[in-house]
Amino acid sequence: MRYIRYGILAVIGALLITVALANRGPVTLQLLPGGLAELLRFPAALNSVTLPLFLVIFAGIVAGVLLGFVWEWLREHKHRAEAARGRRETERLGREVSKMRTDKAEGDEVLALLEEAGPTR
Repeated sequence: MRYIRYGILAVIGALLITVALANRGPVTLQLLPGGLAELLRFPAALNSVTLPLFLVIFAGIVAGVLLGFVWEWLREHKHRAEAARGRRETERLGREVSKMRTDKAEGDEVLALLEEAGPTR
């Protein structure tokens, strides 16, 4: 199974390298459209940056994956909270049962012996 995973990672790596080599041309990215940048008096040096196209593609993929992870984490919050409540309730009930067993055992020695012996057939 480990070798299959390494094989898949090698294929993905080769595809990423091929995409990077095919898209090395420079691309200018602008933060704001020209008219809006002039209206807001945004400095031209901060408004645009020139990068190779493959960096823009890979950055978009990484940003999308990170956004998806955060979205899922927020969406699953109610399930994690419900599971935590269930664990706390289970622990509370376990403590209550053990306390009831010790209270019952202190009251009657015969019942305590039977409880320790467990179920009989």
